[in-house]
Amino acid sequence: MAGSAAATDPLETPGIHLSGAGLMSLRHLARRGVSPSTKTIAGLPGGIVTRKRGRGSEPDDVRLWSEGDDRRFIDRNATARTGELHVRTHHDERDRAVVLLADFRPSMLFGTRRALRSVAGAEALALLGWRIVGDGGRIGLIVASAGEPAVVRPTGGERAMTAVTGALAHAHAAALTSTAKDDPPLTDTLALVRSLLPSGGHLVIATALDAPGPELESLLTALAERLSIRLLLVSDAFERTRPPGFYPYARPDGRRGTIEAGRTARPTVDTEERLARLHACGVEGLRIDVEAGPESYAPLMERLDAVL
Repeated sequence: MAGSAAATDPLETPGIHLSGAGLMSLRHLARRGVSPSTKTIAGLPGGIVTRKRGRGSEPDDVRLWSEGDDRRFIDRNATARTGELHVRTHHDERDRAVVLLADFRPSMLFGTRRALRSVAGAEALALLGWRIVGDGGRIGLIVASAGEPAVVRPTGGERAMTAVTGALAHAHAAALTSTAKDDPPLTDTLALVRSLLPSGGHLVIATALDAPGPELESLLTALAERLSIRLLLVSDAFERTRPPGFYPYARPDGRRGTIEAGRTARPTVDTEERLARLHACGVEGLRIDVEAGPESYAPLMERLDAVL
């Protein structure tokens, strides 16, 4: 009986449950996709992506020499040890420090198609994280929730993403079981960024911007003077197009009721207006549609990675 109850636990349902193993598996999807060399980032003015020319300076791997390889990069030790010509490959030296900020406050635990907004935001951030560490960058994490924020300081390599994905899964499970109903201001968590990122670092926030706090725009403007900030505005289909019908609701104070939406109902959230206000603060953003899923997020994160 206990096994049957666990199998039907709604908190374990895909789209509600955030799996650390699932976020780890996104590393394969993160490295796929179309080359960004001729692409631009939708919603990011001036985001023209170009490839760096020439070889990087950081050692990457040693492999057998093949026709066309530059003999200047022959690895003498491997060649002497094996008796066959080996060359050392290199990658771009990009000492990037990037902090991902995931919003798991109560309002993010909402969704009408495929997944909760919190899950979609975590998926997009994990895809970006895998790309950052794959390029030699350092990745960190802050999770905003109704309780104490989770923090992972920026480090590099797969070990960093193991810590980040584990922290995301643990914090999301705690958020789902929390009894808190009100969102603390997002600005409270944003204040932690200064202690994690040096000047010139990068901050990427995944949120729906519900209850951001009265000082959000001024805080973002101040942070944007020393950091590169990108925001992934997580959007549920119901917010953009509300089908006509009757909708029950429950307020945090316990009151319940029903609201009717007609065919001419306007979107509950104007995402373009929100993105425009962010741009005025020096923060570029793009919209992440919950129903689209990781396959659709991967090309967006590939292009975003190219301009960080």
